[in-house]
Amino acid sequence: MTEQTTSFQPDWISPPGDTIADLLEEKGWSQAEFAQRCGYTTKHASLLINGKASITEDTALKLERVLGSSARFWLVREAQYRETVARQKEFNALEAQAGWLKQLPMADMLKFGWIKKFSHKGQQVAECLQYFGVSSVDIWQKRYAEPVAAFKASNKFEKDGAAVSAWLRQGERCADEIACEPYDKERFRQVLSELRALTNETEPDVFVIALVEACSQAGVAVVFAPTPKGCPISGATRWLSADKALLMLSLRHATNDHLWFAFFHEAGHLLLHGKKMVFLETKGLDDEHEQQADKFARDLLIPSAHAVQLPFLDKTYAAVKQFAEEIGVAPAIVVGRMQKEGYLTWNLLNKCKVRYKWNH
Repeated sequence: MTEQTTSFQPDWISPPGDTIADLLEEKGWSQAEFAQRCGYTTKHASLLINGKASITEDTALKLERVLGSSARFWLVREAQYRETVARQKEFNALEAQAGWLKQLPMADMLKFGWIKKFSHKGQQVAECLQYFGVSSVDIWQKRYAEPVAAFKASNKFEKDGAAVSAWLRQGERCADEIACEPYDKERFRQVLSELRALTNETEPDVFVIALVEACSQAGVAVVFAPTPKGCPISGATRWLSADKALLMLSLRHATNDHLWFAFFHEAGHLLLHGKKMVFLETKGLDDEHEQQADKFARDLLIPSAHAVQLPFLDKTYAAVKQFAEEIGVAPAIVVGRMQKEGYLTWNLLNKCKVRYKWNH
């Protein structure tokens, strides 16, 4: 994609006094006559025109009577001016914190369309703070960087915490747009059983919509989002509130067998583990919670009663396809399970799998 840079131009600031001066010129009035008509001293009239005196409600009413524009017009003009002055002051102050931007995966955040690009560093800092929904870099540190750092310490997580934070924040932002019913554990369990058959649908335009809609009915917001550099996460779960959960998928491994296993694995965390826990799935994690989520996904996709047949299944496309049809899942699920358990080498029957890629 082509990045569009929005420039910050302080000289756009125009006080309401500029409009007053234009109207005085049109009417052929001097500042002294304007002051007399308003009942002001010439000094106060000059302060108004130079933007050094604010337009109050009383002033707006007088300007309405003297110059003809509505009081609302003058109050809005004043508010816009004061906001612009405050914004310029903020951007200049934030420019001193531009070093923070180097911590963030800016290139990918821009490529993915998560933020806009600005030439003014202070404005870029403001844009990124708005992305995270915080008012300062210090608050970002407490709200996003420190929780990820805690996960890093407890799980020997050695990746870029800021990149992980940016990805999780995109999940929050997308989840805000997904209307969900209050979380219902039994309803979610039922939904998962129904979604098992959806593994046979290979078109993302179809299964993503169905997946998101079905889970929202049980209080779970499912979000697909690409990961920025430094965030090798395949999936994540966290509770946004007592009644709404976030389940994120990154499509990191690019094939439908990995995608569906990741989904059901994350769903397992929501069903089996506490609402105060956050799970970030990366290579090498093997604690008790991960094993439980793995087992949940494995048994739901291919129940143990059927899994006992896998060691004896012919290593042919026809045999795998027939077995998959009998148990109601995609052939890729069967191939992935057989490869994982050593019944197939990793280079066999991969034509059963569908590969996906992000279109940024």
